[in-house]
Amino acid sequence: MDLMNLFKERYSVRKFTEQKVEKEKIDLILEAGRLAPTAVNNQPQRIYVLESAESLAKLKNVTPYHFDAPVVFLICYDNTKCWKSPFNGKDMGTVDASIVTTHMMLEVANLGLGATWVGYFDPEVVSKTFDLPENIVPVALLPTGYPNLAPSPRHEERLELDKTVKYI
Repeated sequence: MDLMNLFKERYSVRKFTEQKVEKEKIDLILEAGRLAPTAVNNQPQRIYVLESAESLAKLKNVTPYHFDAPVVFLICYDNTKCWKSPFNGKDMGTVDASIVTTHMMLEVANLGLGATWVGYFDPEVVSKTFDLPENIVPVALLPTGYPNLAPSPRHEERLELDKTVKYI
């Protein structure tokens, strides 16, 4: 698919069929995340694939926004590996993980699947629930599967560029 068309056609999917996502497609989604740029190419992203009945059941205790997806990617970063700004000390792990998530989300759509970005969760609860190491910081959940839902009627509503862009 042409990239600009992919941007236009992709939409948030919050209802999925029961069909499992094939391993080959999961691998392509993970590869898209692996290829994402990160600050200083430190690649601090750490991705957990939740697909077992046990993991998906645990997820329901973490967020109501799991949408019964057959597979959910938990995108995190290692706070000992991410680049930190020398100007303010801010680490770029959240930015890196967000770029990775965006690449994965676009590959999901490219493969004819659907996903939605979920940020509604307590990172401490996620860490405890999935027994993540102390240095791993959860950033996003990406419930993924075969869409069983058309785009929202608001899907094509976008502000004009002059409302969001200023030339200075």
